[in-house]
Amino acid sequence: MKIHYFLSSLALLWCISSSAADLNRASVEAILARASSNQVADLRRKDLTDLDLSGLDFTHADLWGSDLRRSNLSKSNLSGLVLDLTVMTKINLSGANLSNTSIFGVSMIGANLSNANLSHSRFIANLDRSNLSHANLSDANWGVDMKNQPMGLMRVSLNNVDLSGANLTNANLNRALLRHANLNNSILRNTILFSADLSGSDFSNADLSGADLSGCNLTDVDFTGSNLAGTRFSGVKDKSLLKGLDASKNLDSAIFD
Repeated sequence: MKIHYFLSSLALLWCISSSAADLNRASVEAILARASSNQVADLRRKDLTDLDLSGLDFTHADLWGSDLRRSNLSKSNLSGLVLDLTVMTKINLSGANLSNTSIFGVSMIGANLSNANLSHSRFIANLDRSNLSHANLSDANWGVDMKNQPMGLMRVSLNNVDLSGANLTNANLNRALLRHANLNNSILRNTILFSADLSGSDFSNADLSGADLSGCNLTDVDFTGSNLAGTRFSGVKDKSLLKGLDASKNLDSAIFD
């Protein structure tokens, strides 16, 4: 009987502590207001689901392992943060600043990152069906680090994403999954897409000048109107199988070897 009472008490205390961990916008604002570079706001492992946290400055916060599912962080500042192992399914980060941010081992399926600043960021996450239209991914490193794969090949997943109008200049997306992605009118100057799966993707009217598409899966990829000046297609044996090449630009300077 005493053991049963003790266990029941522990369960009650666990429920109370779990409820106390849930925060609202006002409490998050208060925590952030007290934060500084010397004393960061401790939001580790906090349940922040479904909250409106738009426009807040998280640069002095620790959000490692927090639950941000369906939360609104549009136009917020998360620059330079380590957001590894957070949960961000269907999060709204439209117009947010995530420059130099690290996101590793995270589910961001269905996220809204339209117009977000993702420059110099490091992502190894699942962003399938997300909106990254007009986002800035310049100099982003979302590619596989072949020297650090202790758990097998871990790579960014961007299947069925909207990257239309996005800037991926000098970005590294080697071995990324980009099946049926929309990259219409995107800028991919000198972008590394080595061995990426691009099957079914739309690169129409995209600027692929200097991009590396060596070893990619290019099945049903549409290059209509795209700029292929200096684009590398190493491994492609039959150019006639590439869709829209006859309607592309600067095909004569593309590299096939």
